[in-house]
Amino acid sequence: MTDARGSDSRIGETPARRTPGTPCWVSLMVHGPAATHDFYGALFGWEFRPGPQQLGPYARALLDGREVAGIGQLPPDRQLPTAWTPYFASDDVDRTAETVRSCGGTVGVGPLDAAEAGRMALGSDPSGAVFGIWQAAAHLGTAIAGVPGTPAWNELLTYETANVAKFYETVFGFDVVPEAPTDRDRVTLRLDGRPVAGVHGVADALPRDRGPHWTTYFEVADTDESLRRLVALGGHVLAPARDTPHGRVAEVADPEGARFSLLCGRR
Repeated sequence: MTDARGSDSRIGETPARRTPGTPCWVSLMVHGPAATHDFYGALFGWEFRPGPQQLGPYARALLDGREVAGIGQLPPDRQLPTAWTPYFASDDVDRTAETVRSCGGTVGVGPLDAAEAGRMALGSDPSGAVFGIWQAAAHLGTAIAGVPGTPAWNELLTYETANVAKFYETVFGFDVVPEAPTDRDRVTLRLDGRPVAGVHGVADALPRDRGPHWTTYFEVADTDESLRRLVALGGHVLAPARDTPHGRVAEVADPEGARFSLLCGRR
């Protein structure tokens, strides 16, 4: 992780239009949306309102009336894993999807219209990590940043960085910048000189029950207090809080098992 606040440097607001490749949204598909709304509402102070229903029941999470993230319902007949998925901005989702395929990735959903909100697709990189592509229309994505309860950073955990970072560089136009030599196989993805996401190669240290995957970091005011609240709400601590150069971080999961991280960044 290079810059925990990602690409949106102005606290409390985000750009109206994002450069293609910028992380612009995070979404979670679950089996029990009502219980999930209760969990994240109590943890982050989110409220919910209906969103596009193209992939089934879907709600947008709001913080102080501004959109932060999305939570949808998985088909009841499919026992798919629950996971947070970052979406990257595109000016032409169909063209981006074709580039994903030509670079060895897979497009599993779409491209399709999400009502009047925009156009989207879900893909996976050559190692299997899932991500989204979003072409904004009425819905521009996350509308608030840099405050507790908002996405702060996205990092890909994968086997090795060289080939997969080249994939994202080609698809989204990122500049791939290696981190300090003390960070083993870790690179930062940059747009216009700004860090927007990270890729961390961990070889065989990936969880056995999961392959390569993206992790979303959510800003909190106090990591340790948020951990206590998370556990009381039925969540799970996967790795205890630790201090890093970017702030105090903890790896956690919600009651359905969706993994994410809590971050109290340096002020």
